[in-house]
Amino acid sequence: MNRYWIMLVVFFAVFIWSAINPFDFGVWVMEVVPGVVALFLFGLTYRKFRFTDMAYVIIVVHCLILFVGGHYTYARVPLFDWIKEVFDTGRNSYDKLGHLLQGITPVLVAREFLIRKNILARGVWNSVAVVSFALAFSAFYEIIEWGVALVSIEEGQEFLGTQGYIWDTQADMFYALVGALLMILFSGLHNKEIDKLEKRLAE
Repeated sequence: MNRYWIMLVVFFAVFIWSAINPFDFGVWVMEVVPGVVALFLFGLTYRKFRFTDMAYVIIVVHCLILFVGGHYTYARVPLFDWIKEVFDTGRNSYDKLGHLLQGITPVLVAREFLIRKNILARGVWNSVAVVSFALAFSAFYEIIEWGVALVSIEEGQEFLGTQGYIWDTQADMFYALVGALLMILFSGLHNKEIDKLEKRLAE
């Protein structure tokens, strides 16, 4: 089976599972919408601008994290409840995994686009630009969460998933920064994937 079809099958399998009896349907909708939007955006642009397999895999993984969080809510994912109890962390930290990917994914996508469109070459300034983009994206998402909390107090609290932690917003953005910098550390691997794709497309 084509690798892209495998990714789509996994995407829809987890999406359908997440839609079956979620903890809160309103929260589920809010959590999965970004994943569905990503599917349409990257699906529509596939023929005009194909990203590397590495990018698509990371995007799908990010979407799966959204779907799992949408099904249980981020504060109630069972595996991370177990981690909380075993390591006495005081809170379910599944949301931090999501925000880590919220740094990794934008850096990967923006970096690849800028390089392959010859907008900004590989190097320090490219790294600065894409990390800044990831932080801006993270901050924008926090503003959206704040807006949802203002409009719908009960569902907004579930969507925010602060669990009483007053520095949750700042911690979310910090984890996004960590994810962004982590992706920069793997830029060499990403470069190889870009070169491999460009060679394949040129044939």
